[in-house]
Amino acid sequence: MPTSAPWPVFDTHSDALQRDLDLGQDLGTRTQGHLDLVRGAEGGLGALVFVCWCDPAFIEEGGAARRTWDLLGAGHRLLARHPERVAWAGDGATLSAAREAGRIAATFGIEGGHSLEGSLERLEAFFHAGVRVLTLVWNNHLDWIRSCQDGAGPGIPEGLSPFGREVVTRMNQLGMVVDLSHAGERSFYDALETSSAPVLASHSGCFALHDHPRNLKDAQLRALADQGGVVGMVFCTPFLDADARAEEVRLRTSAEYQGLTGANSTELFLRQAQWMQAHATPLPMERVLDHLCHAVEVAGVDAVGIGSDYDGIERTPAGLEDASCYPQLAAGMLRRGFAEDEVARVFFTNSQRVFEAATRPAAGVPLSPLSAEAAGS
Repeated sequence: MPTSAPWPVFDTHSDALQRDLDLGQDLGTRTQGHLDLVRGAEGGLGALVFVCWCDPAFIEEGGAARRTWDLLGAGHRLLARHPERVAWAGDGATLSAAREAGRIAATFGIEGGHSLEGSLERLEAFFHAGVRVLTLVWNNHLDWIRSCQDGAGPGIPEGLSPFGREVVTRMNQLGMVVDLSHAGERSFYDALETSSAPVLASHSGCFALHDHPRNLKDAQLRALADQGGVVGMVFCTPFLDADARAEEVRLRTSAEYQGLTGANSTELFLRQAQWMQAHATPLPMERVLDHLCHAVEVAGVDAVGIGSDYDGIERTPAGLEDASCYPQLAAGMLRRGFAEDEVARVFFTNSQRVFEAATRPAAGVPLSPLSAEAAGS
């Protein structure tokens, strides 16, 4: 499906599948929230990681793996409903084929290693169901990896445990992208040391501009670049700006925000996001550009990509309200002095390079995915 946007975008992180599964919103049509295939095409979306994020609450409500299978099932059904708009990409060749056919190239990711439930066999099953990106850890620590958040107990390793290194090694063998957003600093370096393929930090900002624990320090950015990896610049306002973060914390204590309700957690989050977008002081898109320019200055233009975190964040910067808005970021980069070929690298080819390098599977590993239902049965 051709687009009039000047540059295609490889967005390395979106949580939109939750709206499809939990709210029945068909992402192949124009929907609420931040991202669907219609607005994505308008904005030049060329490739996307549809992330399966499992709230850790599901660990005690029937299993994190089961929730992840449900999200994967929603993703497969979305692709089957709209073959004219989107095609699954499992490696560089299938990504290019989708693009040449005028479709958005979509792959599946999992955000948080708790969905593995401690099993390499489950990792392999997810791979065979089409997953090509795994964010090793979310904000909840695991007994094999420490996250970037405080509160790790005595049973949590400083970085990766031996099992954690096995996870990374097996991902390399299968042909999966190792994603280090959310990882603690020691975990980050342990994974870089272990991985034989370039890695991704799919949705992060720059610690030097705002000392949020989810952001990467300059030394991490340089190490990522040295290994051939890419950081996807995130659109999450509290990661980008201290004042925005403080205001959102304050607004969440208001009676109106506290009184919002929803039929389930996804509907509640959508209503909270809509309320926050309407009531918080707009954060200019220039703040995203500040982080992007800093990352380029520190790590080089080939180490930076786009990782919006659309539908996983409450609020977006002004001008980047949804997936139709990517061209406005490109225009901002041009205003900041980027050459057109540099915009193209940040928007697409840097992340494409990492995806191609990391998804070359070991001999004998099948490429075509089973449906999530078949793989998880």
